[in-house]
Amino acid sequence: MNRCTICVMPDTRPDTAFVDGVCSACLSYAKRPTIDWGARKQELIALLDRHNGRCIVPSSGGKDSTWQVLTLLELGADVTIVTASTCHLTPIGRANIDNLARFARTIEVTPNRSVRAKLNRLGLELVGDISWPEHASIFTTPFRIAADLGIPLIFYGENPQNQYGGPLGTEESRQMTRRWTQEFGGFLGLRASDLVGMEGIKARDMADYELPPQRDIELLEIEAHFLGQYIEWDSHRNADVAVRNGMQTVSPSIANWWSHENLDNAQTGIHDHLKYRKYGFGRLAAQISVDIRKGLTSRARALEQVAQWDGAFPYSYAGVSFKEMLNRIEMSEGRFFDALNRFTNWDLFAREENSRPILKEFA
Repeated sequence: MNRCTICVMPDTRPDTAFVDGVCSACLSYAKRPTIDWGARKQELIALLDRHNGRCIVPSSGGKDSTWQVLTLLELGADVTIVTASTCHLTPIGRANIDNLARFARTIEVTPNRSVRAKLNRLGLELVGDISWPEHASIFTTPFRIAADLGIPLIFYGENPQNQYGGPLGTEESRQMTRRWTQEFGGFLGLRASDLVGMEGIKARDMADYELPPQRDIELLEIEAHFLGQYIEWDSHRNADVAVRNGMQTVSPSIANWWSHENLDNAQTGIHDHLKYRKYGFGRLAAQISVDIRKGLTSRARALEQVAQWDGAFPYSYAGVSFKEMLNRIEMSEGRFFDALNRFTNWDLFAREENSRPILKEFA
């Protein structure tokens, strides 16, 4: 495993290109000063005008969606917030969703919770991702609501390939197409239809995890754009704006570098820990790499933090205990750790301490 020579992102990150030792996220960040952001903003205004200002913002109530909503409102947009209920909502997540609802109409869609628990277990055991149903619904739910309400313009936040890395060329994408969703939407090759029949799941149970038919998307001309491709993306600015407007923050776990991100879902710590076991990096490495690019910390300090904390096991996340998370999905610790071990890439690690594998480079 080799890390980017500028940040600390490893070359084991899926679909991430490296050029002369530099990851694609750092290459994208270096291009930002060459972009005419004034022209991009005018394109955004023209896009809003074409839709009479009506748009949907998919939201978790967090810093980015709060900034998106407030920014679009400042531009005169008629915003509808759509929240796909997360797997295990934290108290602070609930407070932040309610806070954002002060600014625009809000629709929350909560699928059958018993089915959701089954999907968490299946996602964990089939593809090593307890958050599979969340990743599916954050894409499918806003599209379904757009079709139901006849609001064909959707704004997601940043282009993830631009912010965190991806195949060269994908960082330029301004729209989230069906192809983009299938390739980068976190489905991990698992389709909603694949789960029908497992643990008694019926086809109708999976409707919330399917996009509308392509013919409906084309008929209604539904289009989803990355707002960060029109206004320069800055996670810390987003957080500052959100906090000034009532969003609460807390450090969710010792494996996180920021205290203002991923606060809504108690299962996020498990998702991040599994990512660390599969690819050798977790949430801290991703967040601190952003700060290196912005000049907020040094690579040397980042490596120290990564060695000590990245991928630490989430015994508690945003105030919710690990046992409470397992009780929610009716899973035993033995079954859970069996799944973790099956998806761990032991070639990357030297040993395990306190349920955290230690990377060979730090052993």
